[in-house]
Amino acid sequence: MMYGYARVSTPDQQVYLQTDALRAYGCAEVVEEKVSSGKERPALQRLLTQLRASDTLVVWKLDRLGRSLKELVTLVTGFQAKGVQFVSLHDHLDTTTAQGRLMFNLFASLAEFERDIIRERTTAGLTAARARGRQGGRPKGLSKQALAKAQAAKTLYLQQDKTVAEIGQLLGVGRATIYRYLAHLGVPTGSQAIVGAPSSPVV
Repeated sequence: MMYGYARVSTPDQQVYLQTDALRAYGCAEVVEEKVSSGKERPALQRLLTQLRASDTLVVWKLDRLGRSLKELVTLVTGFQAKGVQFVSLHDHLDTTTAQGRLMFNLFASLAEFERDIIRERTTAGLTAARARGRQGGRPKGLSKQALAKAQAAKTLYLQQDKTVAEIGQLLGVGRATIYRYLAHLGVPTGSQAIVGAPSSPVV
């Protein structure tokens, strides 16, 4: 069976140009969708589950189907794995022909080339940053359990009736960890664990 898929970006736009071309090409069923390519496309997702081996999916133009070259290659590769053919009318891409398959393989090669370039640039950027003493990646934070202890440490510290050593003993961590928790939460610490309590020095 031959399916057509037509999409416009907003409800105000019309799909007639696409649907007329798809029906003229011979699509027995045409699925319409009015949603931006950056959002979920439920009509397309339902159509993808309907496709079976020997079916053909037809679009008016490649950008009606995929958000990027990578996504297009992923979708069409999935079609091929299921035995589904793909046709883009405006781009003269037809995987039922040798020329169309060659064009698709060219697209796939370009997508892989694009990914390689991105990886190379990322690696080069991280190498340059490390050479300047900076480490890449996501800044380290606290786990949920550690954050809960940090909040408790902050509360106990601001109550001004326990030393850092006593707070650490209550929470089951060392003094250095308590100081790290406080620093993480932006609590200033001085030479004494308890501000305004000279009789309770840092131990």
